[in-house]
Amino acid sequence: MGKPMAKNLLKRGYPLVVHSRSRGPVDELVAAGAMLATSPADVARQARRIITMLPDSPDVEDVLDGRDGVFSAVQPGTILIDSSSISPAVTQQLAETARRKGATLLDAPVSGGEIGAVAGTLSIMVGGDEAAFAEVRPILEAMGNPERIIRVGDSGAGQICKVCNQMVIGGTLAAVSEAFALARKADVDPAKVREALLGGFAASRVLEVHGERILNGNYKPGFRAELYAKDYRVAGETLEAHGLRTPVTSEVHALVNVLISSGRGSDDYSALATVIFDMAGLSHPLSSS
Repeated sequence: MGKPMAKNLLKRGYPLVVHSRSRGPVDELVAAGAMLATSPADVARQARRIITMLPDSPDVEDVLDGRDGVFSAVQPGTILIDSSSISPAVTQQLAETARRKGATLLDAPVSGGEIGAVAGTLSIMVGGDEAAFAEVRPILEAMGNPERIIRVGDSGAGQICKVCNQMVIGGTLAAVSEAFALARKADVDPAKVREALLGGFAASRVLEVHGERILNGNYKPGFRAELYAKDYRVAGETLEAHGLRTPVTSEVHALVNVLISSGRGSDDYSALATVIFDMAGLSHPLSSS
């Protein structure tokens, strides 16, 4: 996700300093015109607008507050934009650390997958200081759809919104998978069912995009199931912290865990359908039935 987002910043003419634990994407971005940094601290010494895109909460904590991290060299007035999907509680802790150092941290997780990152059409849900959000909005618009860049609230609100996003996607994906399973059991063409549903109130991006993936048995990762499992872990922790019982989300979380335990963590998360099909005694992909 980070590499195509960075490429879109370069396309808009932003001077860019890049660093990553993975050298391949860095080399590609440097070849495209970015400057190389030797560490997160080196990025902080060279830039006052810093974007992070990392897998999980500990990764963000390490890059920002670890040894040779961003906070060790951050300049006063710096605005940090964390586009990772992480714990809202960790986000708030890091935002407070940034404030003490004279910087501002915005949590700005995204939705739209690799397709949206490449196209520059991501939805971006932002939590944090309103003035800082207004300041960096042009940067966000280089990576996302301007109509889908929304400041949700104060620090942590962006991450809460991302949890809500993953809950809605997961519930819808499970329901679409079950609907296709029913159609197959009843000897009705699931492709025709999808076509009909897309014309009515049941239409959704999940049905449109992931429904097609499921029909074709195409689980080449746009967003890996193992990362989706991480998001559901964060969702579970967040829901528990707020004392909420969520039977639908809990059931989907269990299905996601089954998918991971089956060894399909590197597949796209739409492969959740394979768990539903296995439970129904159906083959997958659908084309093989």
